[in-house]
Amino acid sequence: MRKLVVWNLMTLDGYFEGANPWDIDFHMLAWGDELERLATELGNEGDLLIFGRRTYEGMASYWPTDTETPEIGAYMNSIAKIAASRTLDKADWNNTRVVSNIAAEVKKLKNEPGKTIFVFGSAEVADVLLKAGLVDEIRLCLVPVILGGGNPHFKPATEQVPLKLLESKALKTGGLILRYEPVKAA
Repeated sequence: MRKLVVWNLMTLDGYFEGANPWDIDFHMLAWGDELERLATELGNEGDLLIFGRRTYEGMASYWPTDTETPEIGAYMNSIAKIAASRTLDKADWNNTRVVSNIAAEVKKLKNEPGKTIFVFGSAEVADVLLKAGLVDEIRLCLVPVILGGGNPHFKPATEQVPLKLLESKALKTGGLILRYEPVKAA
């Protein structure tokens, strides 16, 4: 069975972007050779990326022209991608298709052969999949900054989601990589 991993950078106070869409300059506080190496390793682990519409649009506008990180860019441009959206009709970025019911699609995909499926950014999509019980692991890079406001990574919920720590690793930049798995109810 394939594994679904949510991956994001998040501030100490819980935001994955500032008050405006793509206000992610704080990512640079954690970026360095260790995080770049980790990003490259994700390319070996996964074979499918899932984005919400807004994240898809931002990624699709950035990666096809990126020249700063060619290995990561090659991965991002070639891998299969899903844009989870009820409003997009088509997706022009290489190897992307649009899916309107992401929970049903992920449930099906997890039973097919393949590598890890990643959700990058896309807090709303991650929330839908977490509440549907489809997330196998949450990986966060905790960025050493208090943003003071913005778009929270974790959305309000009616019940707790206990997590088991799998790994923690400090970066030279002060960032902290955290790996958790949701604890399944017995």
